[in-house]
Amino acid sequence: MDKVMKLASQRAVVVFSLSSCCMCHTVSSLFHDLGVNATIHELDKDPRGREMERALTKLVGRNPPVPVVFIGGKLVGSTDRIMSLHLGGKLVPLLHEAGALWV
Repeated sequence: MDKVMKLASQRAVVVFSLSSCCMCHTVSSLFHDLGVNATIHELDKDPRGREMERALTKLVGRNPPVPVVFIGGKLVGSTDRIMSLHLGGKLVPLLHEAGALWV
């Protein structure tokens, strides 16, 4: 869990993902389209990925846990939460607050 929280706090937007996950790709694409340089940690390509995946499963309470998004070092959630915030007009202000957007 410590590794996950440390990585999550190092950048304004951090996404824990799997390279084969279509919903992970959707979330990452949304951030890219918004001009956010999110840090993407693909768990299946990280030597400690299994350990981090177990920690994320405990944190979010579902398996598989990905995608898991942190903004400003705080857990925001998965695809449904990110899309809900975006459609409700609350994602961009949250990104501004975290320093992920400058316009």
